[in-house]
Amino acid sequence: MKFSFHKYQGTGNDFVMVDHREGGLSHLSQEQIALICHRRFGIGADGFILIEDDPNADFKMVYYNSDGRESTMCGNGGRCSVRFARYLGIGKDEHITFTAIDGLHEASVADGIVSLGMNDVREIRDSNGDWFLDTGSPHHVCFVENVEDFPVDKEGRRIRNEVYGVEGSNVNFIEWDSETLHVRTYERGVEGETYSCGTGVTASALALHHSGVSNAQNIQIKTPGGNLSVSFTFENNAYHHVKLVGPAQFVFAGVWER
Repeated sequence: MKFSFHKYQGTGNDFVMVDHREGGLSHLSQEQIALICHRRFGIGADGFILIEDDPNADFKMVYYNSDGRESTMCGNGGRCSVRFARYLGIGKDEHITFTAIDGLHEASVADGIVSLGMNDVREIRDSNGDWFLDTGSPHHVCFVENVEDFPVDKEGRRIRNEVYGVEGSNVNFIEWDSETLHVRTYERGVEGETYSCGTGVTASALALHHSGVSNAQNIQIKTPGGNLSVSFTFENNAYHHVKLVGPAQFVFAGVWER
């Protein structure tokens, strides 16, 4: 098996990306994708992304977690896909559309910063005093004190398994300092903390507003991998025009042959 790849990262959330418009890799097994993403025996990444043709958009993003399973929407993966697609010459201007497992997304790029339109969110549920919502992927959001020292791996793994079972949920631990929302995320499929999670910070910003802790509708966010922002409008008890904004950067390119 031999193919060319590019690696991109968005606030430390990194992805192996392949131009799959001519096909050829649909036969990859879960084990093969997991090996490609392995940080000791493979290229190393939080996820594996195929860029494919789509008749209804500029391209299609097919996303796999680092465990090799095809997964739900990835916000940072979507932002990196937009940068990679522009490198490939896909799209005619700074605005670009793509489909993912959760439907159609619109995005724009300027000076390496990608603004990605996310789906509307109409329901946020109480989960034993925390919050649960779906921003393209399922997310549990928990307010904590001193998030920088919080045992994210231990508590994230516990909540992911004990509360949500086999399918699991991503788990976000957040702290608001009146100006910035600090977010750390345990990701299912990676089964550990990642430097950043796009759907996770989106869920965290909406939960911050829903809880009444802040009424801001443009939230500045700090993750271990860097800074993002989430903006939205709140109308008729639903969140609309949700945008995830932040950098997406090329890391390196190569050829996988195994």
